[in-house]
Amino acid sequence: MSKAYDHILFILCLSVLRGSNIRQPLVLPLPSLLPFPFSALLQDHLYWLFLNMSVEEEENAAELKIGDEFLKAKCLMNCEVALILDRKYEQLQQMSDDPINQVSQVFEKSLQYVKRFSRYKNPDAVRQVREILSRYQLAEFELCVLGNLCPETVEEAIAMVPSIKTRGRGLDDEAIEKMLNDLSLIKKFE
Repeated sequence: MSKAYDHILFILCLSVLRGSNIRQPLVLPLPSLLPFPFSALLQDHLYWLFLNMSVEEEENAAELKIGDEFLKAKCLMNCEVALILDRKYEQLQQMSDDPINQVSQVFEKSLQYVKRFSRYKNPDAVRQVREILSRYQLAEFELCVLGNLCPETVEEAIAMVPSIKTRGRGLDDEAIEKMLNDLSLIKKFE
């Protein structure tokens, strides 16, 4: 068998694995019993892949099952992104003589989008929103959804982010109501 043939079969196996439902545990034969005529090195590599494939858990934002990469990531609200892009835009405008520093159309559209959908414009208000939401031990994802969408009632907040009620943090309706009132005060006096 040629290495090119092994490579093609390897890619086919990976595509089949990715397309299959791997939420169920895999029961695989020994590498020597695989139905394809792979080289020994390729068989070992495929067997290692089979053994190290984790059973994926279904993602569900309502239960805050959004994947480890999102739980560990630092999320930004639209208003925070708007402040960052606005500063960068001002810097690029000051250096606009240089063609390398021209503002791209994608950058301008992104800036317009986050400005349009930002609920808070004042940098101090943005900082206060993050501080208030951080007090309630929210995940970054939850914090940003609430900061971006600004629900007005407890029912709206729970509908938008069901995990604030179901995650076992002890956030009762009164605590959520207080959080929403604090956010509305910031918006009112901005």
